[in-house]
Amino acid sequence: MLWGAVFAVIVAGGALGGYALADGGGTSADGKPPLTDLPPSPEGVRTAARAFLDAWQRGDTGAAAAGTDDAKAARAALTGYREDARIAKVRLTPGRASGSTVPFSVKAEVSYEGKRKPLAYRSKLSVVRRPADGKVLVGWAPSVLHPQLRGERDRLLTGEAGTPPVKAVDRDGKELDTEKFPSLANVVDGLREKYGEKSGGQAGIELRAVHGEEDGKDKKGAAAAGGRKGGKEDQPDTTLLTLSEGTPGTVRTTLSATSQAAAEKEVASRQKASVVVLRPSTGEILAVANSNPTGFNTALQGSLAPGSTMKVITSSMLLEKKLAEVNRKHPCPKYFTYGGWKFQNDDKFEIKDGPFLASFARSCNTAFISQAPKLSDGDLTAQAQEVFGLGRDNWAIGVPSFDGAVPVQSDAQMAASLIGQGAVRMNPLNMASVAATASTGTFRQPYLVSPELDNRTLAKASRTMASGTVKSLRELMRYTATSGTAAQAMASVGGDMGAKTGSAEVDGQKEPNGWFTAYKGDLAASAVVQAGGHGGDSAGPVVAAVLRAGG
Repeated sequence: MLWGAVFAVIVAGGALGGYALADGGGTSADGKPPLTDLPPSPEGVRTAARAFLDAWQRGDTGAAAAGTDDAKAARAALTGYREDARIAKVRLTPGRASGSTVPFSVKAEVSYEGKRKPLAYRSKLSVVRRPADGKVLVGWAPSVLHPQLRGERDRLLTGEAGTPPVKAVDRDGKELDTEKFPSLANVVDGLREKYGEKSGGQAGIELRAVHGEEDGKDKKGAAAAGGRKGGKEDQPDTTLLTLSEGTPGTVRTTLSATSQAAAEKEVASRQKASVVVLRPSTGEILAVANSNPTGFNTALQGSLAPGSTMKVITSSMLLEKKLAEVNRKHPCPKYFTYGGWKFQNDDKFEIKDGPFLASFARSCNTAFISQAPKLSDGDLTAQAQEVFGLGRDNWAIGVPSFDGAVPVQSDAQMAASLIGQGAVRMNPLNMASVAATASTGTFRQPYLVSPELDNRTLAKASRTMASGTVKSLRELMRYTATSGTAAQAMASVGGDMGAKTGSAEVDGQKEPNGWFTAYKGDLAASAVVQAGGHGGDSAGPVVAAVLRAGG
């Protein structure tokens, strides 16, 4: 150990023994306060630190532990440092003490199954008096071994880095590089967690700080995938040194590199935008993108009020119940009060003696609220679950997702749900699926990994829409895309298409969240731009661009 000029030279025998008598505890003869009430002297700090670090460096675990105020815990941790963390050839160099704190640097070597790598870091220790007798000792804490050990159950471990890494490829076998497609970083984390063991890869070797768990299982994937709730005992492991990167396995996805590139381009130029593209005939997810690729995966896991895009589901219900017909006159007053709430339209417009087609295309809120007295509290929930496959918490897309929520509500909250407010919650994945179901009449659960890979069962809806309802709903959405609130955004799309705009009010937010959901041929897409304002202006161009790009 290199002590240099930092610690004074203490002559063995006389000086060390004399110091032990002077700083060892007890009551002084002159009546001054006992040493147990005083901080360790500078020389006492140096001596205790030197003894501990010397013993640790030479591998004398017993002596090092005995030099602390918690010999049992220190012995276990120091033993684990050598046997579990596989750290050897330890060289410790103390720095200049500051009061009772002594910083020191560590240089060592980590080895595991023939792989070796040097390790270097800095730590510190504190010297204290034992209350019982005033003996000067190192105050034990896991952070003495390494500053990343913050809790009593934290420990160091060297071994396989949990689940093997994975390489995601698109539907055609092209690698989906997360540098080129940054929004897929969270998706790849989820794929690793679920399919890493089955993908043919080999885990890397690393030294890591295990936080809280005794078994040392890797928690990084679970945390990234949203599979673990946050909490002190659920912190992801911290990688301190990588001995080998490991070999990634390959997971084939349903994603399309072409569609993903278009989606990435659109969200990159906006703040808080998220989009999903899928294929209605199969449910295959073609693209997933978020403006903040390293943040929360709003596209798949978000839980936001969908605003007027919810009127697609509500309209299908009204059509089935004969409460509305495409070309039949339908009320759209400026205001409608229900459950004690006064609802109104954007800019307080009204449509006098107009058909339901006009109300849908202009997104008339009161056209839907006015039907609330004729509905039961659970009608919208049943429609969302039974026809659109939403809100049952049973989707299995291959990575973590939120399946939408349309809870049973009453009075004003039930009425608000009809226009996508209240407690209704969706994300772009859910609303792209809604557009797909509206297009075909049949719910097909979206998926990002083929169920054949792991024999999982995809969710099914209990019934399909009647053919007449499908025809009417498609007519409503097509008219909206050509002559309604979605017309400007969809003008460049063309073909067999339909769309619906939405704007969802959020408490404390100046501008509403902008929503847009649409289909073109065998493509469906939905986007949200949080605080983006009107959906046709904010989210509409995103959806139009990915539909034009194709799949």
